[in-house]
Amino acid sequence: MNNLILLVLCFIAGMLLRRFRRMPDNAPATLNSFIIHVSLPALTLLYIHELQISGDVLLTALMAWLVFGLSAGFFWLVGRRLQLSRASTGALMLTGGLGNTSFFGLPMVEAYYGASGLTTAIIADQLGSFFALSVLGITVAGIYSSGRPSAREIVLRIVRFPPFISLLVALLLIPVEYADWFSMLLKRLGDTLAPLALLSVGMQLRLGHLAEHGRNLALGLGFKLLLAPLLIYLLYVQLLGAQGQAIQVTLFEAAMPPMITAAIVASEHDLDPPLANLMVAVGLLLSFITLSGWWYLWRGI
Repeated sequence: MNNLILLVLCFIAGMLLRRFRRMPDNAPATLNSFIIHVSLPALTLLYIHELQISGDVLLTALMAWLVFGLSAGFFWLVGRRLQLSRASTGALMLTGGLGNTSFFGLPMVEAYYGASGLTTAIIADQLGSFFALSVLGITVAGIYSSGRPSAREIVLRIVRFPPFISLLVALLLIPVEYADWFSMLLKRLGDTLAPLALLSVGMQLRLGHLAEHGRNLALGLGFKLLLAPLLIYLLYVQLLGAQGQAIQVTLFEAAMPPMITAAIVASEHDLDPPLANLMVAVGLLLSFITLSGWWYLWRGI
């Protein structure tokens, strides 16, 4: 509950800072850069180091990749049918395909499933969502950005993406024991991600854009909050017959609202920033309802 209160307060603070012009116009870009280059890599180095690789890890980590693939296909078709701009289509692919499995997902999993569900949640987040963001997310952002980069440029963006570099380093360091001071340093730096990200989103949010983006927002959140978790449920439970708390937590993470870092990447590539930020802000609010519903439906699995 304390984590959720912190998120709400930072989000409101961002809106108020923008409303009363207490921060420069480029403040969100500065915050986003700190998140990408410092907060997120620190979080990755900390949590990946604590993971134990097993067969169950693959199924949980694969969920985020499947959701992103479904999102890319769905919004490619929707974009062509409704003649959406490339920027809007790219923004929907990113925010509709990547869930907030970390600083919103982790406290929500702990609230509904207890501390025993956190290991699965961390796997879904670090090997799933953030890895998918580093590879697929950056690729889509490059393809749909106005610059139309070449394949070589996209590959370079992936390998130079700080969270991707930190993920590779973290995997290599799994056998190495961290010093206590180093773990504490990573934790302190990683803890800045949630408040700074919500602050940034709050500063960029324009509620006046709701009417303008209402249809696209409804399509994006309808997919992310309802259709995507339903499809993962049908695949994992109905088709593969998977059961147990690990699968429940995996499905729960599939139902998380759009990832804030995905909206940040969309903004950095000029992919309809107002729509991307609305997806995060409105999705966060609606997910309190949808997550409760999914938890109730899946509790018997």
